[in-house]
Amino acid sequence: MVEYRPLDALNKSRDKRVIVELKNNKQYIGILKAFDIHINIVLEGAEEREKDEVKRKLGVIFIRGDTITIISPEQAN
Repeated sequence: MVEYRPLDALNKSRDKRVIVELKNNKQYIGILKAFDIHINIVLEGAEEREKDEVKRKLGVIFIRGDTITIISPEQAN
C-alpha cells in the first residue's frame, strides 16, 4: 500500500483544474500552478463561482493557505 502525504496529493494536481473552497464559503476554480508548505496557492484562469454559476473571472490569483478549507480536483462532467 502506498501512502501519500497532503503535499503529494497537491503535487499530483499541479497544472490541473481544482476547486478551492474557503472558510467564508467562497469557491474558486482554476489551474493549480504553485503551492508552498503553508498551502498558499496560485491559481491561473481562476473563476469565482456561486451556486454553480460563474460570478466573476479573475485570471491569476493567490490564496492564503489559512483561508482554505477544501482543495479538490475538478470532476469532468
